[in-house]
Amino acid sequence: MITLYGSPRSRSLRVSWCLEELGLEWVYKRVDLSKGEHRSEGYLAMNPNGKVPMLTDDDLVLSESFAICMYLAETYGNGKLLPTSVADKGRHHQWLSLITCELEQPLWTMGKHKFALPEPQRVEPMLEVAEWEFEKICNELEPRMPDTDSLFDEFTVADILLTQTLNWAVKFGQPLPPKLAAYRKRNSQRPALSLALDKELA
Repeated sequence: MITLYGSPRSRSLRVSWCLEELGLEWVYKRVDLSKGEHRSEGYLAMNPNGKVPMLTDDDLVLSESFAICMYLAETYGNGKLLPTSVADKGRHHQWLSLITCELEQPLWTMGKHKFALPEPQRVEPMLEVAEWEFEKICNELEPRMPDTDSLFDEFTVADILLTQTLNWAVKFGQPLPPKLAAYRKRNSQRPALSLALDKELA
């Protein structure tokens, strides 16, 4: 049995969306971060970094949303959510790295200095730096964006991560260039995302 431990609208949404796109049977267990459930003895015994998401699949325990989504696609996808050619698989990994290291990084910097860090460690000027970094990477990505729902010939894990990251940006009040904005809007209407949100918020 696949079980996802997560918190609504966190990075666990990437995994729940992936699970729904693959049509898998799974159980969602909400981890209440405000109550410190991610720091409980039982949770830390399974996931020493004390973060969400965490996925268990029988005896396997995985953390890190990138790794979990790739595991699910490679194990259960039967060709779904991954490119087919060797070259495109390499480009897909390139996109995943770019999304998590370049696009998400300034957004998480904003999150840390707005609410995640203890107040004494929050540095307000970092918000301006992060906004500049985010705008820069968006302008670099804009010419590369397709006019379709997917970065490749088929919808992939990279599309899930990119769309979820762009949704996060919108919630943080960050403007998006036109092609990125249109891409985000199209993919945010996918039925699997709606099902994943319903399950996380139930």
